[in-house]
Amino acid sequence: MAPVATTTTITETIKAPAKLVLRGDQEEPKQNAHKSNLAKNPFERVWRGNKEGTIRMGGVPKFDDLYEERKWVKEHMAGAFRFWGKLGFGEGTAGHITVRDPVLKDHYWMNPFGMHFSMIKASDLCLVSPDGYVTEHGAQLPINEAGYVIHHTLHKLRPDVVAAAHCHSIHAKTWSAFGRPIDIMQQDACLFHDNLSVYANYGGIVLSDQEGKNIADALGPKNMCVIMQNHGLLTLGRTVDECVYLFALLEKTCQQQLLAEAAEANGLKKRIIAPEDAAYTAENNGYWETMYNNFTPEFELLKKETNGEFLQ
Repeated sequence: MAPVATTTTITETIKAPAKLVLRGDQEEPKQNAHKSNLAKNPFERVWRGNKEGTIRMGGVPKFDDLYEERKWVKEHMAGAFRFWGKLGFGEGTAGHITVRDPVLKDHYWMNPFGMHFSMIKASDLCLVSPDGYVTEHGAQLPINEAGYVIHHTLHKLRPDVVAAAHCHSIHAKTWSAFGRPIDIMQQDACLFHDNLSVYANYGGIVLSDQEGKNIADALGPKNMCVIMQNHGLLTLGRTVDECVYLFALLEKTCQQQLLAEAAEANGLKKRIIAPEDAAYTAENNGYWETMYNNFTPEFELLKKETNGEFLQ
């Protein structure tokens, strides 16, 4: 099934001041006051240092040693699970995150089956082979069958991504029953502009490669997020940090959508962000390295709260 997506292209910049308007479904477009004198790297548009350029924001680290990178990946992956645990995303044994291994690039790390998100440490992660079996290089524990079916297909069909995440969070699985995308009606939601698909079908628990392929087809070649009807969310990322940040944000946006739908049913009208404004915001706030940094405060807080226990 083709992904649900909207494509917007900004073709010119108008320097005249913008008129303040309230947006409805049908309104005259306001003048575009978006600036064109921005840093070339989108990551450098969202923070400011000193004039000398010596105060800078750290981005994704680069590694000369692939085994050090593997260690870093596993630590951040364990932090992602602890974050999910804090948010109450656990639902029995459901839920899985996978991350490509930087050493054995056709392998990926995955959480063990049946271990609570809030207990997972880096040493508990399993390294899965291309044919879907737990290898000797990680924890010797079983993995989720449905997780394997979904994730191995995604890693095969989307070589541009490093991480994939899925669990059964409450507001997402509730909103998924409508088989609809979310409305772009608040600044944070702009990150899902032209970046969100809907898989408008439910084929039962995912135990076949075909269902995994259907989900990948719904995502298409570039979208990083999908709402799976009657199921929940799945997000991708160039880092596990970006992946879980997008997941948590989309879960909260589904909650916002449910609240807004209830308010609208009682006579209030939603004001949807214009596509050109959503595209501009996504271009500047939705860069992959910015998404990585958006998870950093949570990761650092988790280290302080647990005294780094999940890094072991």
